[in-house]
Amino acid sequence: MNRHIASLTLLLALAACQSRQPVVFPDPEPAPTPEPAAEAATPSQNLQQTIAAEGFSSKGTIEAITEVPVYSRISEQIVQFDIELGQRIRKGQVVTRLSQDVLKDRIARGQADLERAEFQYQAILMGQGYKRNELEQAPEEIKRQARVNSGYNTAQAALQQLEHELTYCTITAPISGAVSRVETTLYSAATPGVPLFYIVDTEHLKVSFDVLENELHKFPLGTPIRVISIAYPSEEHKATVSAISPVVEKNGMVRLEGTLTPHPHLMPGMTAIVSR
Repeated sequence: MNRHIASLTLLLALAACQSRQPVVFPDPEPAPTPEPAAEAATPSQNLQQTIAAEGFSSKGTIEAITEVPVYSRISEQIVQFDIELGQRIRKGQVVTRLSQDVLKDRIARGQADLERAEFQYQAILMGQGYKRNELEQAPEEIKRQARVNSGYNTAQAALQQLEHELTYCTITAPISGAVSRVETTLYSAATPGVPLFYIVDTEHLKVSFDVLENELHKFPLGTPIRVISIAYPSEEHKATVSAISPVVEKNGMVRLEGTLTPHPHLMPGMTAIVSR
């Protein structure tokens, strides 16, 4: 009886110990991390990869083939000047007007001088016996001498010159393009030989870049090249080698120029990467 009680007590103790032990569950296996999708390469990255494969790239500068200064032919005050930096201008467009007051006064005096000379011309012919209504019947040689002696020819030429100078008060654009530099202001004095502003021809651009002397044979005239501006790296532009410097610089570089296809985003002075 006592043995049965001892065995029962031992079994109950073992069961109690087992009930206190925590149940341990195995850790779940971590889910596989999805690999990131490959990003599409940008046009500039594609070009850089091509440049690296071909082994050539050069830093260049976009330049204007033509930049024209706009001058005044006479010294007068500027009374109309609406020019701003970067403004687009058409060839023949009125860009500046000068005061006409002084010239108009000189023209009025010139007309008076011509009238006096004409009266003197008639007086000379009449002094030689020709009646007023018969002056045109005088021989051409006599009329020529009368015009010279009366000062008629001189007065007429001076008046024509003044009338022609009046047209200089209206200044038009010599080419189409954009204003690249402004050198004067409204109501200042225009002076012959001093530019009012500059117009750059944005429709005809080039890119200048350097190549090593040992790579010059890869760039004969007409070689197509590719150009990417730093400002717009996603845009690729086409160009053609159009000029090669006849001089090798001390550092072993040769300057080349390429004619660019026009584009609204291309401007003189931009830095660009050139590749074949």
